[in-house]
Amino acid sequence: MSSQSFLSILTGSFSTPCADNPTVAMIEAGYRAAGIDARYINCDVKPEALGDAVSGAVAMEWAGFNCSLPHKVAVIDHLDELAESAKIIGAVNCVSIRDGKLIGDNTDGKGFLASLKEVADPSGKRVLLLGAGGAARAIAVELGLAGAAHITVVNRDPKKAETIAALVRDNTACDAAAQGWEGGVRVPDDTQIVINATSIGLGDAEAMPPLALETLRKEFVVADVIPNPPKTKLLRQAKERGCTTLDGLGMLVNQGVIGVELWLGRTLDAGVMQKTLQEIFGASE
Repeated sequence: MSSQSFLSILTGSFSTPCADNPTVAMIEAGYRAAGIDARYINCDVKPEALGDAVSGAVAMEWAGFNCSLPHKVAVIDHLDELAESAKIIGAVNCVSIRDGKLIGDNTDGKGFLASLKEVADPSGKRVLLLGAGGAARAIAVELGLAGAAHITVVNRDPKKAETIAALVRDNTACDAAAQGWEGGVRVPDDTQIVINATSIGLGDAEAMPPLALETLRKEFVVADVIPNPPKTKLLRQAKERGCTTLDGLGMLVNQGVIGVELWLGRTLDAGVMQKTLQEIFGASE
């Protein structure tokens, strides 16, 4: 990178206004630990200025950037190429800039999958997925590509759930079905993995998605995508029933690790990044 003689490598996030961005602290801690002369900065970008922001990143020779809502779909119009899962998902949250060429990827599902594989291989497994938003969409696609046998998508709007189920069926070898969400969801006995991909519990340690807790079996893996608080009520209740639990910190950490690998070809220390998030969220091991 020609500018590196007088400017550290730039990476960052294009988002709408927000107070604190834990991803900044997490990735910069990873850069420092690895001795990488780079910065990760958060930029508040209005929707109408997205094109200018992308052009600016290219002009300033950024290595890449993340995109948060509402830019994940709109940014595609400004890119040269999409990775396989990003094409299927139809949204991009990570852009790499190589020789002026913009390549879009989606690390939401990839980050979750990397975290999940630390406790269970999804290949051949049956999954109950709660929610039908962007995170659920990305996770469902990555699970399908990773060889999951069947995914049931549960949502209050069955049409949204069916959209994701159809996406999985049409683009992967995984079977998928939609289910409406009325009252406490009962987890079928043949399920192996339960995932909360809703925002229920975000910032509220006592909030919990409507779920029939008595249907949770100790053989299940129960995962929550919410990083704050890491130990959601769902995970606490599942652990009491003997389930293997997985919090949202790993997904966030792995998204950062994968992003930096795409931008710089370097692998950051996930442990350093996880510790940084635990300090921010007041979490313990």
